[in-house]
Amino acid sequence: MTTKKPQYVLSLDLGTTGNRAILFNSEGNVVSQEYKELTQHYPQPGWLEHDPEQIWRDTRLVMYEALGDADISASQVAAIGLTVQRETCLLWDKTTGKPLHNAIVWQDRRTSAVCRELIEQGYAQKVQEHTGLVLDAYFSATKLAWLLDWVRQNQPDTNLDNVLAGTIDTWVLWNLTGGQVHATDHSNASRTMLMNLAKGDWDTELLDLFGIPAQMMPQIKPSMGMFGNTDPDLLGASIPITAIFGDQQAALFAHGCDRPGLLKCTYGTGCFLVAQTGKEMTRSQNRLLSTVAWSKAGPEGAIDTNYALEGAMFTTGACIQWLRDGIKLINSAPETDALARQLEDTNGVYFVPALSGLGAPHWDMSARGAFLGITGGVQREHMVRAVLESIAYQVKEVVDAMNKDGDTAIARLKVDGGASQNDFLMQFQADVLGIPVERPAFIDATAQGAAFGAGLAVGFWEDYDQLVATSKVGKVFEPGEGAATAQGNFVMWQKAVERAKQWTD
Repeated sequence: MTTKKPQYVLSLDLGTTGNRAILFNSEGNVVSQEYKELTQHYPQPGWLEHDPEQIWRDTRLVMYEALGDADISASQVAAIGLTVQRETCLLWDKTTGKPLHNAIVWQDRRTSAVCRELIEQGYAQKVQEHTGLVLDAYFSATKLAWLLDWVRQNQPDTNLDNVLAGTIDTWVLWNLTGGQVHATDHSNASRTMLMNLAKGDWDTELLDLFGIPAQMMPQIKPSMGMFGNTDPDLLGASIPITAIFGDQQAALFAHGCDRPGLLKCTYGTGCFLVAQTGKEMTRSQNRLLSTVAWSKAGPEGAIDTNYALEGAMFTTGACIQWLRDGIKLINSAPETDALARQLEDTNGVYFVPALSGLGAPHWDMSARGAFLGITGGVQREHMVRAVLESIAYQVKEVVDAMNKDGDTAIARLKVDGGASQNDFLMQFQADVLGIPVERPAFIDATAQGAAFGAGLAVGFWEDYDQLVATSKVGKVFEPGEGAATAQGNFVMWQKAVERAKQWTD
């Protein structure tokens, strides 16, 4: 029996709302894909959790199904690339393999009070200098501290020497390798608020500040390189895992944004505008985040790191999901496009999408979502349109901040992610920005980026630029006749945002 030469790369895209496996062939095209929606747990207002065992179960399932759909064996897969929701984190026992508590999701606000105390104590500047991040409950550090406190109080017999910490990539990598590898990459580690951005390793001062034992933390490795091999019993053959990216960094890689001045915006659960800054760390003057774009092993053990500036907006696709599952104004996300087009405007309604507080450029953990301007003539279509418009307004705020930080104004916005399929939203985005918005034919850029990284790392593909060039543009949205009105209404929306800020203080 002869073993077939590997002909595919498997990408695992483990997001906030679901887990996906996509098989790519040597031309960079999709052969098969499977997706399973992830249950969202809301134990208290402002809290959000995921079941780590469900994430791992569903990851296994979508891998099996993607291979089975294409009638492909594991031995035909050259490498696995992994991309994940970033700041979500958990603790588990390495002897049992069981999580000690649900994972706390990046949107969760339970540690806001702790963050405010630390800010009042004067730690915000140190955190920003060391990590490039704003001191906020969004990041993993205070979540891990909360989890440790919970374990000490509720499971006092737990031997903390056996406890491992990590983000979702770390948890899934550990399971993929049969518990052999406890590691993460620089792009995910840079989102924990525990990694020293300049050194590329855990910051001992910050670990002490948050009370997190260093031995619990995973090894930080380059984003592209060897992480380990899958347990052969898992898929029937051992497959090398050769790339791990945070989801937004994976999308940046897929778009070919490897040089300063190139940027993209992903419209997923949240919206994330990321600009490549090259080999030099850039500090924002407008409350954007400095972060790692990706890293790879250089000569003689050196680490070659690319950096980025990011504007993180917490609630975009999530507010469309809330329209569907929360207040049940819609039955499916795609129908929002047609509903919004039935109207000339929102009838004076503005929506502030602060369901998990506000991220860039406000960083207000106590802001809450709000509809403002409601009168008796307002119907559900107006409210749906107001939600879509709020997504575009958030992005405009961050584009404006990027323009203030940079020497050259952004001239074109490359987009991807589920909500970018909404033509009304993309046209409105072009109108409010006053620049073209470019959407690729294949919008799952996060999965694509992880596949590209993994395939390049094992030599499955040789030329990054050529690989990126195979990606086709789907549609370009030019600013239209609604641009002046959209830009004028943006000013009123900013007024609504100010009304929703500091709500729970």
